[in-house]
Amino acid sequence: MSTLEIPIINKSKHVLPNYQTPQSAGMDLHANIEEPVQLLPQQRALIPTGLFIELPQGYEAQIRPRSGLAFKHGITVLNSPGTIDADYRGEIKILLINHGDQPFTIHDGERIAQMIIAKHETIHWTITDSLNSTDRGEGGYGSTGKQP
Repeated sequence: MSTLEIPIINKSKHVLPNYQTPQSAGMDLHANIEEPVQLLPQQRALIPTGLFIELPQGYEAQIRPRSGLAFKHGITVLNSPGTIDADYRGEIKILLINHGDQPFTIHDGERIAQMIIAKHETIHWTITDSLNSTDRGEGGYGSTGKQP
């Protein structure tokens, strides 16, 4: 397996994003806040991490929810997955929302999201008057699901 080297600046007091197990796809991101942030039900907040990265062209960082926070408390990443583009040099901040029915407090250093580095393609559109046919055709939402 190859390893991708990515420059990172860590202005937080926390460890760098890391994998919790050898086969994890996502690296945990930690809240870097001066005081706890309480999220009321249906409230959202932008939580800083203190991290700045320099992705190579052709890569993105995807920000995803942590499953435990989502399941236990209804805390998720609002624009999931969020995308950090290769040309962004600002601080990574996580847009969290509380979909639960109880207030939730985020503490400094808490693992709040996961980051996955993914390769992507740049495309060029080819204008055409027709597309190849498939068995599915124009079948949309639910068209391949349970049939009566």
